[in-house]
Amino acid sequence: MTDTTNAIHEDGSLERLTIDTIRTLSMDAVQKANSGHPGTPMALAPVGYTLWSQFLRYDPSRPDWPNRDRFVLSVGHASMLLYSLIHLAGIEEIDADGNKTGKPAVSLEDIEGFRQLSSKTPGHPEYRHTTGVETTTGPLGAGCSNSVGMAIAERWLAARYNRPEFTLFDHDVYALCGDGDMMEGVAAEAASLAGHLKLSNLCWIYDSNHISIEGGTDLAFDEDVGLRFQAYGWNVIHLDDANDTQAFAKAIETFKATSDRPTFIVVHSVIGWGSPKAGSEKAHGEPLGEDNVRATKKAYGWPEDKSFYVPEGVAEHFHGALADRGTALREAWEQTFAKYREAEPALAAELDLMLKDKLPDGWDADIPEFPADEKGLASRDSGGKVLNALSARVPWLIGGSADLAPSTKTDIKGKPSFEADNYGGQNFHFGVREHGMGGVVNGMTLSHLRSYGSTFLVFADYMRPPIRLSAIMELASIWVFTHDSIGVGEDGPTHQPIEHLATLRAIPGLDTIRPGDANEVAYAWRAALEDASRPTALIFSRQALPTLDRSKYAPAEGVLKGGYVLADCDGTPDVILIATGSELALVVKAHEQLKADGVKSRVVSLPSWYRYELQSDEYKESVLPKAVTARLAVEQAGEIGWHRFVGLDGRTITMSTFGASAPISKLQDKYGFTVDNVVKVAREMLEKTNG
Repeated sequence: MTDTTNAIHEDGSLERLTIDTIRTLSMDAVQKANSGHPGTPMALAPVGYTLWSQFLRYDPSRPDWPNRDRFVLSVGHASMLLYSLIHLAGIEEIDADGNKTGKPAVSLEDIEGFRQLSSKTPGHPEYRHTTGVETTTGPLGAGCSNSVGMAIAERWLAARYNRPEFTLFDHDVYALCGDGDMMEGVAAEAASLAGHLKLSNLCWIYDSNHISIEGGTDLAFDEDVGLRFQAYGWNVIHLDDANDTQAFAKAIETFKATSDRPTFIVVHSVIGWGSPKAGSEKAHGEPLGEDNVRATKKAYGWPEDKSFYVPEGVAEHFHGALADRGTALREAWEQTFAKYREAEPALAAELDLMLKDKLPDGWDADIPEFPADEKGLASRDSGGKVLNALSARVPWLIGGSADLAPSTKTDIKGKPSFEADNYGGQNFHFGVREHGMGGVVNGMTLSHLRSYGSTFLVFADYMRPPIRLSAIMELASIWVFTHDSIGVGEDGPTHQPIEHLATLRAIPGLDTIRPGDANEVAYAWRAALEDASRPTALIFSRQALPTLDRSKYAPAEGVLKGGYVLADCDGTPDVILIATGSELALVVKAHEQLKADGVKSRVVSLPSWYRYELQSDEYKESVLPKAVTARLAVEQAGEIGWHRFVGLDGRTITMSTFGASAPISKLQDKYGFTVDNVVKVAREMLEKTNG
């Protein structure tokens, strides 16, 4: 470690002092928590310092300034790097409404409480939880894909709102990545899309330290990542030493001068730099140990007996470097926007709404009402009609599919595609990249766009990580899934979702809605847009669903409560039939047959379990009275979860196996999704109940 020690001691500048403050804060926080990842923050402190102090366009007093540069720490395990930067930068905390709380975003006490309950410094950065954190990261590759969505959003916003004399959006997006990110497929999907779209406002900084948890990355990973990114169409720059701040600054200058492609900077670093564990996997995911912390501080020329030490002048220097640039840029932007408001009042008003996650007046005025029709529409078709009506009123409702728009019906009619030669397009082509699409959609939503991504329900398996993250972040991302059951028919079990509804319903905070006819679809889309505080999964069919006669049955508005009484009897029912989606019309027919036979039957449509559980106990009792134990749920999916609604004495007609390849009518007969079988099972329950 002699050369390292000498290098540290020879440079006594304020720059080096600030860099070492970032390093030692990270070491001390991990050591006190006895948990965390010290090595990467120690190695990348010069990179973080240089980027923030010399280039990042960010005002610490206005961390929600719309045209700020975005910094994404995709290597979320290195969270102490970000917390140290936020603390030293003096970023001010804001609440959910953008109001200042009068507190720092991350105080020194917060750093001392690293990874502790209720602290603002959790183990991995969390959006909304800590001001200055642009997205929740931790699952590797997620931040990379989010950054592509953010870069796409900037390009779309610039195309729609900028005018020759008014530049409102021209910010850049930086993502700090590691070897783990490069191994995860989602980063590759996102990088490929970014290269295709020529997103020159995007810069990934790749920490190539050749260390993973198990040891050297050559255990499983020895490709030339730079060549891979050249093949993706990126500008690739190599930096031999992460400590060379001047060379890194030149690399960023090259990025900012590049106008035809994204930039990928390969930074070679030594994990745990300056410590006895430098270059070892032992510096990655565990504290250095008290003795090693002291030895490292000694090597840095640091007081060995001081923890969480910020030398005089360091915070002032770092805050000033960022704020002097960022505040001036933000104030100039506000002056430009004031003039823009006078010249383009309609667009300015639109921006005001979008940035506050609000919807324009009359946003739902064109949502169609569908007349009763026994043949009906596939809910993917009615969903496409509703989407097009909404997008005409909400221009920032944009998205696309994983190469399936003709099947998912999610294209916006008459609107161009978002491509490198037209960043104002509203139809997005994510390619066959479901995981990457999910991360990109979240990045777009983080930039206040109402973004959606679509594919077949069975491929939700590829998207579970970004869907889960959208729920953790309380993002209003919209996930459109079609081909929702064994109704897919001849495509067979590989394309027939069985367990997927249960897995989506299991995600806390995700509103999973499976509407039963075209008018329920209209209210499902309405529900997805009305509340910007949670994501929604819309589950649509491929096959046609009869459009119910709402003069005979209850209004579809009940979807907004998650579940409602669709058809009823006089007095207390003998049996309750519950269904979602394509099975709703089936149980309505069974209800009518039971009713004709003198059985007091009720039909409950339960498209959103999430919304239903938010209702009052009184409302839920009015829909599913406890006294009625003869309950039958019908759904072409797995049984898991249904007993919370049917009870121990209830029954289900659901799927307990995978499907089969055959026409839908044959499959319905095989698995019992027929009127005769629903009536039969209902009568069996009544016979048992009546003893």
